[in-house]
Amino acid sequence: MTRTLLLATTAAILATAAQAQDAPVDLGTLVLSGSLSPVAEGRTGASVEIVDGDVVEERDGRVLDTLVRLPGVNATSNGGLGTLGSLQLRGLPARYVATRIDGIDVSDPSGTQIDFNFGNFLGAGVDRIEVLKGSQSALYGSEAIGGVVDITSFRPERLGFSGEVRGEAGSFETYSGSLSLGYLTDRSEVALTYGQVKSEGISARSSDNEKDGFEQSSLSFTVAHDLSGVLTVGGALLYSDSELELDDSRTVSTGESFSDQIGGRVYAQLDTGIVSHELSLSAYEIDRRFPTGFVQNFEGQRRTIAYLGSVALDPASTLNVGLDYTEEETETDSTTGSEENASVFAEALHALTDRIDLSAAVRYDDNSDFGGEATSRLAAAWRPVDDWTLRASLGTGYRAPSLFERFSAYGDPALQPETSRSAEIGVERQFGAAGFVKATAFYTEIEDLIDFDGAATACGSGFGCYNQVPGTTTSRGVELSGEAVLTERVALYGAYTYTDAETEGGRLTRTPRHDLVVGLDAEFTQALSGHVDVRHVADIEASPFAPAGNLVGDYTLVGVGASYGVTPDVELYVRVENLFDEDYETAGGYNQPGRAAYIGARAAF
Repeated sequence: MTRTLLLATTAAILATAAQAQDAPVDLGTLVLSGSLSPVAEGRTGASVEIVDGDVVEERDGRVLDTLVRLPGVNATSNGGLGTLGSLQLRGLPARYVATRIDGIDVSDPSGTQIDFNFGNFLGAGVDRIEVLKGSQSALYGSEAIGGVVDITSFRPERLGFSGEVRGEAGSFETYSGSLSLGYLTDRSEVALTYGQVKSEGISARSSDNEKDGFEQSSLSFTVAHDLSGVLTVGGALLYSDSELELDDSRTVSTGESFSDQIGGRVYAQLDTGIVSHELSLSAYEIDRRFPTGFVQNFEGQRRTIAYLGSVALDPASTLNVGLDYTEEETETDSTTGSEENASVFAEALHALTDRIDLSAAVRYDDNSDFGGEATSRLAAAWRPVDDWTLRASLGTGYRAPSLFERFSAYGDPALQPETSRSAEIGVERQFGAAGFVKATAFYTEIEDLIDFDGAATACGSGFGCYNQVPGTTTSRGVELSGEAVLTERVALYGAYTYTDAETEGGRLTRTPRHDLVVGLDAEFTQALSGHVDVRHVADIEASPFAPAGNLVGDYTLVGVGASYGVTPDVELYVRVENLFDEDYETAGGYNQPGRAAYIGARAAF
């Protein structure tokens, strides 16, 4: 959620608690997604990774390509820029990942499963990304079994008028640009970003060489105004319009797809001192069209009204309570479906001592068709000595069957939600300005798995149906990450994830067992800097639907780049992706881009 006022309120509460216990705490970075109110990064028991938006725009063409460098994050893609890109968290597919942009749920209600397409989501106007891992349904409801991706768009950082402009050109005749404008006063904030990209692309399908071009325009807008020192109102708007030349599954050459997305949110925040309230309304619509497809039209809508209250019970304790009501609808050429969901939830945050922080959350969701579902989460952070943090969390989650899984020609209206249990324990050691190391062991299991069953007959298709598949899906593993500042000008970073994901003894497809990232940042002069990173992925199984001779398997990618500060506000940069032109696939039968080079410029004002 957008929690501008709550962020300031909670920061004050935390500071008060620290003073009361005579143990001053540097709040540092605040985590917005790990609880219902912001918490200092070092005081949350949740496992959260934070990415700065500048890293996305200068080092990668898509947000997806940045996120896969994080521990526990992997992705698959059906081709190049603009094609379907699916994010995985800790080995679990995209349908288990909830995604928010400026507080708006942007998961597609019309999809086969409800998830977000990261393949056409670029870095234009992205200010910050938080990746929250583990079952989080107690906070975010359905789809959050694997975790949550929370994205914040550009915000002005200084009083008055400010902004930045970016432009980039490179391989595959790709051109992109964005303009961000902001205005900030003591009581008001306005931000606007417009982005555009056009690319001739690559051939998505490995069986031909016809290029699949992509064009997209996008817009994000946020506003907030303090009316009285007590009441703040604001809102957010996002829009994108894209066109992709798509390799049609029935032809050798080309088809086209079109996608329009629009989302909005308005809110009012009332701060009465110890107690704060937030009331919000949000809506999201997506319209996808495939003129040459088996199914040509997909439309999805979501509308939500929500309340969140926060009260400081004492200097060390905060109680958050809330409720929301959501309506979802989908319509295709031959399918219609809808559902309503009402939720009530609560979270208690308590600083047991100046070194131990606890949180407990519960939620109850009541769906109009399949009834009620209760979820919970417990989390703790313990700092036994300075610079050491131990974290642990237990959570339950659920995923409601999608409208397509229930109401399409292959659906079964009798499907019930999948349920999950997750646990993790981790340790982090900070070395001040010299870096950090972090290790986390995780485990998730899912019951009542929904999958396509060729032998099922409930839908009457004659070709099988979606069905509640017997068995337990488990994903377990270890995440390691760290950074070492070798000199004042050189820093080394890395991440490794081991994942063992299976269903009743059978490996989950497209999930690497080993994922290693190593990188180096160097500052050659005050103006000139560079980076190099290597990602090696190993031990992957292709989907059973992948064609013979597919290239799903081990691969190694190398990226390099450099930037030069012409002035403090003007920067030029260059990057090369897939330096050694690795030939690989993450989804069987779909190409990935080869070596590509890009040059760009950024100017702030």
